[in-house]
Amino acid sequence: MVMLSKRLMQGVSRKVMDGGDCWPRFLDLNGVCLLGDDALGVLRYSAQRRRYALQESVDRGAPFLYFVAPSVMSWVVALENQRVIAGSMLGGEYYVEEGDGSREAAVGYLAAQGMGGAVATRFVEALPVATRDGVEAVAGRAADLFYRESGWQADLMAERRQGLRRQQQLTEAMNEVRMRGGGALYAFEKERVLLACIRAGDRNGARRLLNEMLATIYLSSPKPVVLRARVIELLSCLTRAAIEDNPMLEPLIERNHRWTDQLIHADGFETLSTALMKALDEFIDVVYLHGVNRSNVHVQKALEYIAQAYREPISLAHVASHVGLSASRLAHLVKAFTGKTVLEVIRQVRLRRAQELLDQTSMPCVEIAYEVGFGDQSYFIQHFRRHTGMTPARYRRRRQVKPGGTGSTPSAAL
Repeated sequence: MVMLSKRLMQGVSRKVMDGGDCWPRFLDLNGVCLLGDDALGVLRYSAQRRRYALQESVDRGAPFLYFVAPSVMSWVVALENQRVIAGSMLGGEYYVEEGDGSREAAVGYLAAQGMGGAVATRFVEALPVATRDGVEAVAGRAADLFYRESGWQADLMAERRQGLRRQQQLTEAMNEVRMRGGGALYAFEKERVLLACIRAGDRNGARRLLNEMLATIYLSSPKPVVLRARVIELLSCLTRAAIEDNPMLEPLIERNHRWTDQLIHADGFETLSTALMKALDEFIDVVYLHGVNRSNVHVQKALEYIAQAYREPISLAHVASHVGLSASRLAHLVKAFTGKTVLEVIRQVRLRRAQELLDQTSMPCVEIAYEVGFGDQSYFIQHFRRHTGMTPARYRRRRQVKPGGTGSTPSAAL
C-alpha cells in the first residue's frame, strides 16, 4: 500500500520553504491534514471542498487552484504512485486580487464559516500577495519537487494530462475544419499520407492529420454509432495498408482486433477519440520500428519488445533472453539490419517518446526522463542534446513559440 511517511512530508515541506514558497500541508483521501497546523480545517465544508479539489487534480493530471475564501487562493495536487492515490498536497494560501474581492470580504467569509473574527483578521492580513499565474507556478514547483524527492511515478496523472491535450488538439482541428466549411468527408488518400507520416516516425504530423480526419468525421455525422463505425474502418484501412506495404507486419491484424474491441466499448466521442489516439501510438511504434527491418524475424521480435518495454530498465541481455538468442548473436543481427546497436535502438525509442511528451504535454522534464526509462535526469539531458542538438527545456520552448500556436501557461513570479 502506498503511504505518505512523516519523513517524506517533512522533507518536501522544508524544501518547498527553502525555495521561498509557503509551507504546504499533506492531506489524506478524506481531506484531513496529516501533518502540521491547519488553520482552515475548522471551516465548514473544508474537507468536502478539499476532496473535490483532489478529484479535480486527478482528472486534470495537474495541481488544481481554488478559492478558499473571496480573494484567498490555494491549490491541491494529487499524490500518486503507479496509479494509486495516497492523498494530496495542499498549498499555502495567497491573497489574489481578482474581481470584487477584498481582505474585508475574506475576513467576513472566514468568520462566518467557523473561524473566529480576530483569528480571521490576523490570518488574512498575514497572507502574501500573488497573481493567479504566480500561485500556479508555486503549485507546479511543489508538485515537481514532491515527485523528484519521493521517486513516485505519476502514471495516471500523466495519462490524464495527455488525454486533455489530445482533446484540445482535436477541438482545434474541429474549429479549423469548420472555418473551411466543414462537413465534407475527408479524402481517403489522406490515409496513405497518414501512413507515410507514421512510417517516417513523424508522430506530430500523424496526429495533426488524424485530428483533422476525426474532426471531419465528427462534423459529417456526430451520431455515436456512425462515429464508431468510421473510426474502426479508419484503423482497419491503416492496418491493411501497412501490411500490403510490408507483409511482416501481419501481427498487426491481431492487434487491430484488440483495438477494435476497445473502440466498440468506448463510451462517447471523447473516450472514442482517446482510444483511437492510444491505438495510433502503438501503431506508430510497430510500423516505424518494423519499417527499419523487413527481413529478419529475430530482429523484428527484438524491436517489437523494445517498443513495448522501453520504460523498464532493459538491456541487451533482457532483449536477447526475450528473443531466445545469445546476446552476442542478437547484437550482431540488430547491428547488421538496423545499423545501430541494441542499446542505441533502446535509447532512440526513449528519446522519440520524450520528444512526443515534450510536444504534447506539460509534464516536467524530470518526470519525462523517468517516464521514458532514463534512471538519471542528467543522463537523459546529455543524450537528448546529442540527439536533437538542444536540451529538453529548450526543445519545448522552441516547439511552443510558433505563429498561432499555444504554449503553456506563463509562470509569473510572486
